[in-house]
Amino acid sequence: MLASLVEGLTDAIGFVTGALLGFGVGAALGLDLFASGYGTGSIIAILLVGLGGGTGLQLARTWRAKQDNSHAP
Repeated sequence: MLASLVEGLTDAIGFVTGALLGFGVGAALGLDLFASGYGTGSIIAILLVGLGGGTGLQLARTWRAKQDNSHAP
């Protein structure tokens, strides 16, 4: 049960951190995620948030797998 909790928490932390970084990159580029309508800038900002979240999730899973392998006998 503890392993499932750790897995869920690390996945969530990785996803949220990556999504926030994607949002930050979009804001730094002047893209408004919450602009009215679905203009090009808004779509690109949405893609950056999604890509950031997915990348963060994969990095968290990679890190967790390395941690599991380093503690194996």
